[in-house]
Amino acid sequence: MRRLGSVQQKMACVFVPDVKEEQSRKRECQQFQVIATENVNPVAVEANVDCAHATEKLDGTCCYVSLYKGQPYLWARLDMKPNKQTEKRFRKYQHSHKTSQGWVPVEMDNKQYCWHSSVVDYLAGVALVLRPDSESEDLLEIAAVPLVDLVEQTLELIGTNVNGNPYGLGSKKQPVHALVLHGSICIRNPPPVDFQQLRDWFQESPEGCVEGIVWHCNDGTLVKVHRHHLGLRWPDGNTFFGGRPVVININRAVDEYNSSKDLFMLFSILNGRCFSQLQDIQFDS
Repeated sequence: MRRLGSVQQKMACVFVPDVKEEQSRKRECQQFQVIATENVNPVAVEANVDCAHATEKLDGTCCYVSLYKGQPYLWARLDMKPNKQTEKRFRKYQHSHKTSQGWVPVEMDNKQYCWHSSVVDYLAGVALVLRPDSESEDLLEIAAVPLVDLVEQTLELIGTNVNGNPYGLGSKKQPVHALVLHGSICIRNPPPVDFQQLRDWFQESPEGCVEGIVWHCNDGTLVKVHRHHLGLRWPDGNTFFGGRPVVININRAVDEYNSSKDLFMLFSILNGRCFSQLQDIQFDS
């Protein structure tokens, strides 16, 4: 069985891509657009994408969990700034971890990655994870998951201060962020891998109010499609994910926390509470 969120995996577009010299709808600094042709990618055909497991592509920033200083740490995509200090730090991590990937470990005193650090507690060895509830496929849960259980897996950080917060989590006064394991949010009734049927599904189905789909093929191949590839807007109204009900399962004593603003502590106060929508989560003032 394929392990969810493996950091070694790469993704291909489900349709043969074309490139237009126009401003990207997704990235401000990108002066070209990747669009989908109506031809299914031979890679997807060979991997039997029609029998693949379809999951929701979430709009956040990619992370993964790996060892650092002898214990599991959350790692973030390197946010490259055009200055010598950042380049020096990147080269240091490249050398010390013998990797050319653009990842840096999230340390608690690094303000550049403060939203990443809000979802991990290294002393307790846990991460704040948003995932399907084990007893109901319609329900999500927010839980404190041991970091050791997430080693060498990739996750998406979503929340108030990530990519414009399309899921409506938290507020400026009280930001809320969480990690979602890649491949964990299933699409139960996905459309066939056909250009027009996919486009219609994104536009007309309530479940199609998502940024994209990632298909997990039986041979380990990953293929994806974004709304942008089909010429569609994102976000476009309320999202399907943000409208899903969620239960809070963070059961820890208040005196275990470092601060009254600790996100783990705030969620522990709500332990057992169920909200009709993810975007309705509120903490008592």
